[in-house]
Amino acid sequence: MPRRPTSWTLALGIALPVEAATTLALPAVLAAAVDAALGHRPGPGAFVRLALVLGVAAAANATAAAAGPACSAEATAALRGRLVRHLLALGPGGRLRHGPPPGDLAARLLGSAGDAGGRLPAVLGAATALLTSAGAIVGLGLLSPWLALAFFAGVVPGVVLIRLFLREAGPVFARYQAVQADLAARLSDALTGLRSIHAAGAEQREAARVLAPLPELSAAGHALWAAQRRTAWQATLLIAVVEVAVLATAGALLARGALAPGALAAAAGWAALGAGLFEQVEALVGVAHARAGQGRADELLALRPPEPGTATLPAGGRGEVVLRGVVMRDNDRVLLGPLDLTVPGGRTVALVGRSGSGKSLLAALPGRLRDPDEGTVLIDGVPVDTLAPAELRHAVGYAFARPALVGRTVRDALAGAGPAEAAAARADGFLRRLPRGWDTPLDDLRLSGGELQRLGLARLLGQPARVVVLDDATSGLDLATEYQVTEALDRATLGRTRLVIAHRAGVAARADLVAWLEAGRLRALAPHTTLLTDPDYRAALSDTTLQAATA
Repeated sequence: MPRRPTSWTLALGIALPVEAATTLALPAVLAAAVDAALGHRPGPGAFVRLALVLGVAAAANATAAAAGPACSAEATAALRGRLVRHLLALGPGGRLRHGPPPGDLAARLLGSAGDAGGRLPAVLGAATALLTSAGAIVGLGLLSPWLALAFFAGVVPGVVLIRLFLREAGPVFARYQAVQADLAARLSDALTGLRSIHAAGAEQREAARVLAPLPELSAAGHALWAAQRRTAWQATLLIAVVEVAVLATAGALLARGALAPGALAAAAGWAALGAGLFEQVEALVGVAHARAGQGRADELLALRPPEPGTATLPAGGRGEVVLRGVVMRDNDRVLLGPLDLTVPGGRTVALVGRSGSGKSLLAALPGRLRDPDEGTVLIDGVPVDTLAPAELRHAVGYAFARPALVGRTVRDALAGAGPAEAAAARADGFLRRLPRGWDTPLDDLRLSGGELQRLGLARLLGQPARVVVLDDATSGLDLATEYQVTEALDRATLGRTRLVIAHRAGVAARADLVAWLEAGRLRALAPHTTLLTDPDYRAALSDTTLQAATA
């Protein structure tokens, strides 16, 4: 949807044409003032008009100078907001799985959107310069057709010069921004794994990896500077030739009496304005830069979010989760499936398997944190991709190992949860010790991993979800606290369907059923006591426990 024009946009749209009109009028008004001063046309009117044109031109110039940056800032903010809303609308269900990495997304939101935000001022500025030059040529033609003819001798090479620059600069800008995004993505990855990098003593190797795109970035920058430098000196030479040709023609006409002295001053002014068309390298750079930034933003906007569903769940459903023919891939590699699984409503199913077996992928399916590449996921007989977003959020609740807190304060982050839920998650003690309690700003929080998990569990308990998914949600708790929280969770979620990623034998033992995953396939679905007779299961559970202990 196009953005509605703001007051700054309107101011810029008015100021630039007014500035162009007064700039074009100035040589004619100046010529009249010169003739008046030389006694050819006596009277103060010419000088009053000159002062008026100068005053209006100065006001329009000041308005354009203020409105241009403000217009760019507004457009940048609007585009960034649109991109953020669009990316959030895409959701975590896999639409971005094969798209740009997080660092590239950040570069597009910050850098490319900023470049694209200057598009309107750059285009308006370049268009105004073009119209000013065209008007100056008309002015020369009105003085004498010979002056216009002398000017046109430089127009054709000037147009060719501009087209060559735009053809060369556009791809260079796109390449420059793409390499910048690659650099940002590598840096983002390095910052994410900073502790591991230091622990392995791999600082130098990682620095070399992050900075590997610099030569290509430098090459793109030098190519752009070379194009600007070449175009600038060619334009300067062309301007000098055109102005000399026009002034020589005007001088010859003046000598023959075909031009008045004031007309010579007007010819000089219009020749300079007309030649300004060839000086628009900076404006053209801005246009090319903005086009490249808009192109990168449009690539993200072209990713279509899924159509929101409208279905609702049947009243009184127990939260039965059914996976039919589910397959999840990473390019051509199958990560999960083919898989069929039924989680009975109101029962607890523990997901057990070695690292990489697909536990977290499976757990992400009911709430559409990932969408399957093939197959269907149903809750109480309704496909989850047909559910209305609000219905799905109320139906499925998650708790993670590192939950993200959203909002301004702790109260915002725990929306729906109260003191009872905080006490059940054993979060009430440290919440009371916070400087402002529940109203403590999230930016002021300094929480351990276990405290963060307890807040995530409290938030989960505040949801009326019929399906509860615990993805390693108690891994940061000591054994005593984990036991207390688990007992509270069992009481609070009694009668709901629960999917629990199990890293400890005790978690699997408390579940009604265990879904044993191996290499993305469901090897068995049975009670823990039944599976214990299989040595492969015992080995998988031991490996999982060891992984959890060393994580």
